[in-house]
Amino acid sequence: MTAIEANFDGLVGPTHNYGGLSEGNLASARSEGLASSPREAVLEGIAKMKSLADIGLLQGVMPPHERPFLPLLRTLGFSGSDAGIIEQVGREAPHLLRRASSASAMWAANAAMVSPSADSADGRVHFTPANLLTTGHRAIEAPQTRRALERIFADETRFSVHDSLPYQPDFADEGAANHVRLCEAHGATGVEILVWGRDAASSYDGRFPARQTRQSCEAIARRHGLDPARTVLLQQSRTAIEAGAFHNDVVCVGTRTCLFYHEQAFEDRDGAVAAIRRAADGLFEPDFVEVPASEVTLDDAITSYLFNSQLLQIPGEDRLVLLAPEETRENPATRAYCERLVTGNGPIGAVRFASVRQSMRNGGGPACLRLRVVLTEVERQALSANVIMTPDLFAALNDWGMTHYRESLSPGDLADPQLLVESRQALDALSVLLGLGSDFYPFQRG
Repeated sequence: MTAIEANFDGLVGPTHNYGGLSEGNLASARSEGLASSPREAVLEGIAKMKSLADIGLLQGVMPPHERPFLPLLRTLGFSGSDAGIIEQVGREAPHLLRRASSASAMWAANAAMVSPSADSADGRVHFTPANLLTTGHRAIEAPQTRRALERIFADETRFSVHDSLPYQPDFADEGAANHVRLCEAHGATGVEILVWGRDAASSYDGRFPARQTRQSCEAIARRHGLDPARTVLLQQSRTAIEAGAFHNDVVCVGTRTCLFYHEQAFEDRDGAVAAIRRAADGLFEPDFVEVPASEVTLDDAITSYLFNSQLLQIPGEDRLVLLAPEETRENPATRAYCERLVTGNGPIGAVRFASVRQSMRNGGGPACLRLRVVLTEVERQALSANVIMTPDLFAALNDWGMTHYRESLSPGDLADPQLLVESRQALDALSVLLGLGSDFYPFQRG
């Protein structure tokens, strides 16, 4: 069956700031305390989406979450008016205010694990919202993520939106940032690769947390009805995690038959290649593009976010295109590697660059911003909201961002109650614009 791979990018929220909340994310730590530009951030993201829609790709939008998130603060014992709570938390517990104000839902690669209908036992597209329990500011995202997925993919005959996995350390799940799907064609049966950092049955004492467990990958494969023979569970390299690759998509990306990865991405590199070959046997011949550490060190790969790129099949192009952040071009080692990459006859024929600097300073490149969803034409027609990028939607979103977003925001500005008012006004307007309903956000439901 014919299908296409759509990218649903997270819209940057009005409270985009550099709170330094993500342990193991080195870029986030380096930017902590700096002033951000929410307006620049949202316009960068919208422009990236428009650029992909313009070259013939199906591009969707994932809405930001309500921030600052007053229900979290009320649960923690703060009471009174909304404005009063913001002021009190800003004085007494600014770290909690940073958690409640994080715009991290912009990184839609962590929104959910997604399996297309071609791979699932019941022929539906399956979504499991990530519980993101390793980091406190992200562990509050799953309920709203599920609500968004249920609004966009509402047809239960075509789509199945599950609950997130239990909020227990054994089932820590970070979503599609630890998932790769390879296939001959998007509508054909594929090989699903789920990458984990630790086995919950064993102790783990790394410098940085290993955010995905083997047990979560196993549970998702079961609930999505995946064929065990076409499903591969791989362990992310501990070396990569210690170097700052907090998700597998910092050292690996793949699409169609191509897996593009760093030499040190997996704990057992040879075993990983062999397992993928076995799973793909009879379906397609995988193309492995391994980047040697002698050419690009882990430090350069992580600093430049070479692998946190989108690997795209663009209509009319014979070979794949790698959409990398500008930081990849600015790093001498990764720029030189990209130049060599496209001169050969391999599956990747071109490298293009996207400017998403506001996201990059918080540790998220082009691949972090998008959730990939393979859709048949019938499934595409079953979408239930106005979330597919068109020239009209681009113009409307651009005007919306210019109208509602601040030019600059420092961590201290989070204590300004007016930011809450502005954020809610922006989300109210967006709910109408995207056709999400007047009860989409918690504050809209009272």
